[in-house]
Amino acid sequence: MKIQEADAKSLLVAQGLPVPPWAVARTASDARAAAERLFSAGADQVVIKAQVLVGGRGKAGGVKLAGDPAAAEEVAAAILGMDIKGIIVRKVLVAPAADIRHEYYLSAVLDRAARRVLYMGSAEGGVEIEQVAEERPEAMTYLHAHPHLGLQDFQARELCFALGLGSHLKDFVRIAQGLHATMIANDADLVEINPLAVVRETGPDGGPVERLQALDAKITLDDSALHRHPGLEELRDLDEEDPVDIEARAEGLSFIRLEGDIGCMVNGAGLAMTTMDLVKRAGGQPANFLDIGGGARSDKVAAAMRLILADRSVRAILVNIFGGIARGDEVARGLVEAREQQERSVPMVVRIVGTNAELAAEILSGIDGIETATSLDDAVQRAVAASRAQVAGT
Repeated sequence: MKIQEADAKSLLVAQGLPVPPWAVARTASDARAAAERLFSAGADQVVIKAQVLVGGRGKAGGVKLAGDPAAAEEVAAAILGMDIKGIIVRKVLVAPAADIRHEYYLSAVLDRAARRVLYMGSAEGGVEIEQVAEERPEAMTYLHAHPHLGLQDFQARELCFALGLGSHLKDFVRIAQGLHATMIANDADLVEINPLAVVRETGPDGGPVERLQALDAKITLDDSALHRHPGLEELRDLDEEDPVDIEARAEGLSFIRLEGDIGCMVNGAGLAMTTMDLVKRAGGQPANFLDIGGGARSDKVAAAMRLILADRSVRAILVNIFGGIARGDEVARGLVEAREQQERSVPMVVRIVGTNAELAAEILSGIDGIETATSLDDAVQRAVAASRAQVAGT
């Protein structure tokens, strides 16, 4: 689950990381009020940033400076409602503009293959780091944290010197270890600061000082662990989620949209992955991963079918059910119900074995547009053939 920059900053602050103050505004007048507070606190300028879950906001015109509250209101009015990579801006972040001396990149990401947290750093921050990693791999530094102890002091120091931040060693070590603490505290997959900036500020004696600050943050959370963090569920931005994903979550279905044209409905994650592999081997392309669960009833099956058919690229549907806890007749009734409700005719191949499989076959017999198969290989071949026939007929 991706969360907005402002919420990501809140999680960093909770672990003691240095983040400048900010406010979130949904209207231009709210942005002006926030700017007034920041100017009263001593800001020379404020930055208005579109809150969308995509990169490249600056290039798209979603990040701008304002020198007074009136200008902040004008800038916010221009950004709100803007379309950035297909997402409409509905809120902005207002923060004091920093006097940036240099920008760095720092992140901690879960490396599942290594079973450790991988740290990535670069002295070329403030830009899309994927481009830096691809075009100048030598500009990137990588380091794995200890699997049990986290990022140890010597590792943080090693990373600090690799980025050329030796003059900010103490602050950098605290920030780097704070990334690991943020990951553990929130079951995060990724915690990213871009840029981690050296900024010039006025010190206690009135003279200039340079400090490290996290000026932008990106965090993704493990959906499967949200039950351990009830408060984090509230950070989900439904405005930017696919309505199909929202419906799938409400129905308790595991659903991931893919790019193929054969919709797959299966019970059990392992069986679903096997079914998708067989579709690929037969020359087809799965349109989704969909696990309806072990004890799915007819209403859940009907809901799953709605999710599949919401994808207009689906040309055939493959249903593969092993009736253990799930009853084959319940699944069959759900398929018939869904068939009666669907707005477009899509050929369906059904393979149901196990509990009440014979009754399921009776329920599905004679239903227009539904073929039944006794083996998985046969079902896959028929689904791929049906998809190709649909393509040929268009």
